[in-house]
Amino acid sequence: MNDSIFGILFGIFVGFGFGVGCTLAVMYSIYMGGYRKAIEESLLDKRPERFAAALQKIQAKLSKQSSQV
Repeated sequence: MNDSIFGILFGIFVGFGFGVGCTLAVMYSIYMGGYRKAIEESLLDKRPERFAAALQKIQAKLSKQSSQV
């Protein structure tokens, strides 16, 4: 009985603790990579077409929201 409880607790710790921890680490690294890329693109002299399209979309959304208020 005592061995099975130890095994269960160890399994929960390894499965949940490391599983969730590794998942959060991967999500954080993906987020930071995208954030760095966005900062790099915003500092370029000639902005990419994708950046300009996203900026226009955001400005249109903000003007639409301000006109509704």
